[in-house]
Amino acid sequence: MPTIPITKRGAEKLKAELHRLKTVDRPSVINAIAEARAQGDLSENAEYDSAKDRQGFIEGRIQEIEGKLSAAQIIDPTNLDAGGRVVFGATVELEEEASGEAVRYQIVGEDEADLKLGLINISSPIARALIGKEEGDSVDVTAPGGTKRYEIVAVRYGD
Repeated sequence: MPTIPITKRGAEKLKAELHRLKTVDRPSVINAIAEARAQGDLSENAEYDSAKDRQGFIEGRIQEIEGKLSAAQIIDPTNLDAGGRVVFGATVELEEEASGEAVRYQIVGEDEADLKLGLINISSPIARALIGKEEGDSVDVTAPGGTKRYEIVAVRYGD
């Protein structure tokens, strides 16, 4: 399995979710199944069916997170020094050349991406356009809303 880049913060978030799933959600659904079983006939027991479905989801998510963590390449943005180039984990300040609108993004892994927080997926069109560029460079980004041209104002490697 290929390695999956993830920031240190993203790995901690996944580990916390895994811990919650194993220590809170899994025992809770096991109790719900036991309670539903105690009610008798399982063939028409909606609580039992719901609890089993929830158990399947929890177990699937546990396997998914464990798989991602085992293949993860954890990158701490504060330890990066890419000589001013945009790399995974970097925070990039951009200015749209047409409107002058300023935006700031950090390039992160798939599980961490949240556009509202300025966290963009490494495989997104804007991140792919930015990788390898430097402060002062201009990039054209083709996105669903059309092509936009940005100037890279600053590149930082800390959160």
